[in-house]
Amino acid sequence: MGPVVTAACILPEGFVLEGLDDSKKLTEKKREALFDVIKENAISYCIALATVEEIEEYNILNATMLAMNRAVEGLNAPADMALIDGNRATGFKIPVKTVVKGDATVPSIAAASILAKVTRDRMCIEYDKEYPEYGFAKHKGYGTKAHMDAIRKYGPCPIHRPSFLKFLDNE
Repeated sequence: MGPVVTAACILPEGFVLEGLDDSKKLTEKKREALFDVIKENAISYCIALATVEEIEEYNILNATMLAMNRAVEGLNAPADMALIDGNRATGFKIPVKTVVKGDATVPSIAAASILAKVTRDRMCIEYDKEYPEYGFAKHKGYGTKAHMDAIRKYGPCPIHRPSFLKFLDNE
């Protein structure tokens, strides 16, 4: 549900941040603490998204690439190369290197993953205020049983992606 959020981050050479890791491996409290430190110390960072409409038009993978390109292009300091977590990257105007599990091994990718995850989680907390019956603040938009049950009970809300709702067709 909602937009896909990505980030790009250039860290100073030799910069070491204790606890920096894949955002999924960190507690919410740790991610929140690192978020501000990353923003304060980064040479440049940019958080970007692709809308629900773009996800529906291009599919989630291509919309994610679109958002990643926006993040890289939005950096205040030009990047020589984009290091991308995963094994696919398309549409970049600069050289790209993909790194499988890069968010656990490359500090700039880990930092970007934290920036994106915290931003997305904060968006879900805001969505929860508007649509409290769905529990966005708790499940952060993931397809948990509670989230799916809320959709079944209340129907989808405007931020639910039609492609996300396909599970209803199978019931």
